[in-house]
Amino acid sequence: MAKPFKIPESVLVVIHSPGLEVLLIERADQPGAWQSVTGSRHDADEPLEATAVREVAEETGIVIGGEHVPRTALVDWRLRNVYEIFPVWAHRYAPGTTHNTEHVYGLTVPRDIPVVLAPREHLAWRWLPWREAADACFSFSNAEAILQLPRFLP
Repeated sequence: MAKPFKIPESVLVVIHSPGLEVLLIERADQPGAWQSVTGSRHDADEPLEATAVREVAEETGIVIGGEHVPRTALVDWRLRNVYEIFPVWAHRYAPGTTHNTEHVYGLTVPRDIPVVLAPREHLAWRWLPWREAADACFSFSNAEAILQLPRFLP
């Protein structure tokens, strides 16, 4: 059975500590490409917040709504990025799909929270001060989102 096409609507979750360090993860399919957590909706009816919760758990092992990270730690920054899908990933989408809409969230977690990567998706993780994290991202929308981090702190 063929894998279904990805829905061109996704989340970007900037995971950060209270001290403004950002968690970055290195893509397995593109070594050297560092990013925040990203992922597409499973289906058109999946709420974006549920997508964010699912993707964070799948990619980092961090459970939102669990003992160490309350559900309120996930904040919809109400930022939207519409960008052209990179040609290397275009085959994952239905023919003719050229753009993706990305919804940006922030997630505050303790700096010492355990991180468990999905080995098929990511090779490594690291914490960086927010400006350095922005510089390390391969994705322009991810870098721009991280640079917005201080605006969204209480």
